[in-house]
Amino acid sequence: MQRRHFFTGAALSTAAVAVASVSRVALAALPEPVIMRGTATAPPLAPTTGRPYRPVVTLNGWTAPWRMKDGVKEFHLVAEPVVREIAPGMQATLWGYNGQSPGPTIEVVEGDRVRVFVTNKLPEHTTIHWHGQRLPNGMDGVGGLTQPQIPVGKTFVYEFVARRPGTFMYHPHADEMTQMAMGMMGFWVTHPKAPHPLISEVDRDFCFLLNAYDIEPGASTPKVNTMLDFNLWTWNSRAFPGIDSLNVRLGDRVRLRVGNLTMTNHPIHLHGHEFEVTGSDGGPWPLAARCPEVTADVAVGQMRQLEFVADEEGDWALHCHKSHHTMNAMGHGVPTMIGVDHLGLVKKIQKLIPDYMVMGERGMADMGEMEMPLPDNTLPMMTGTGPFGPLEMGGMFTTLKVRRDQAPNDYRDPGWFTQPPGTRPFEWTGALPATSRPANPVAAPAQSPALTVKKPGADHKH
Repeated sequence: MQRRHFFTGAALSTAAVAVASVSRVALAALPEPVIMRGTATAPPLAPTTGRPYRPVVTLNGWTAPWRMKDGVKEFHLVAEPVVREIAPGMQATLWGYNGQSPGPTIEVVEGDRVRVFVTNKLPEHTTIHWHGQRLPNGMDGVGGLTQPQIPVGKTFVYEFVARRPGTFMYHPHADEMTQMAMGMMGFWVTHPKAPHPLISEVDRDFCFLLNAYDIEPGASTPKVNTMLDFNLWTWNSRAFPGIDSLNVRLGDRVRLRVGNLTMTNHPIHLHGHEFEVTGSDGGPWPLAARCPEVTADVAVGQMRQLEFVADEEGDWALHCHKSHHTMNAMGHGVPTMIGVDHLGLVKKIQKLIPDYMVMGERGMADMGEMEMPLPDNTLPMMTGTGPFGPLEMGGMFTTLKVRRDQAPNDYRDPGWFTQPPGTRPFEWTGALPATSRPANPVAAPAQSPALTVKKPGADHKH
């Protein structure tokens, strides 16, 4: 982290205020913006001021620190160009907040008065919309409708009370197509101020945003006009194998908070456990609306809270169940070559193209272990290595690691799970059982009688 002062002297006198209700006193000294450049999952930020709560853990991200001033919780967000490592071997030129995309998670408590300073270091104007919040109309952050845009180089102040607990997000409501496609978004969590009948106490509380980019191999800037054909599907602007595992203790009650700011829905699927959807950005769900699930569809603009007890030890896959969303950069015009016989053709082609390789004639699994050269600044389509070889995954994929010896509040990766003997499939080397056949095979159905087709009106005189 780096602490940087962005405005001093004359620049402070030009800082703009979003609404008149924010006093000039608030601008006397801005809280220092904290800038994060790393990509590892930061440990939870335990509150040292204000009301207590159990903090969340942002996957491959962090929580923004704050200061208390006259009973108000103050944050400082800096909208700026950033460089984000999507996974080892690839960096993207994005826009974000405080050095990262997504920006830092904001954590507050129900009833807190929150003041957020927003400094615009982008090349164009911006705003911040506080998605899902109940607040005064002028603080909603829709440029041109509820406020003037934040000009380049200016600082606006948003101030409101966090009125209800829940899972929320923030993002621009100015030139949305460009700014969100460039990675501008962040998480917001409002914790309950007292025990809540519909909000459980949990041992581990994780959050991440679903986002997607279209970055051509060799490039680093997203194509902001893309509507559907994205080639990088990410969680918190990270693609597998760059997404950290979720490391928990056997028996922990775990909450996953997921928000979707892509252009399509994502069925989030967890192996080895059942969960319940316990809430959304509309608030906690009634008990009668909850049921066991292993996959929850998160639509565009939605938040979902998934909760379960991690009672099965092992390394369990957690991923989007759209199969193309667990792959990295791929061409959409690649022909299917399954079953095509290349025999005798490869050597002829290699005389013209020495590096030519056969791909896809037996399926695409070979891609998981190929070490073919790639264009600069891109990722293999299928990648990652597990304890038994290539994982053949990418994109929106990671693992939930459940361990009996994981200490409480320890989020370190415990390594790969050692499965007890006899608990995984093995090669059968004995005689195969005889194929059973029914004693009285069912006779083939009789041939259908020929149909006679009669034109309408054929029996009528005209």
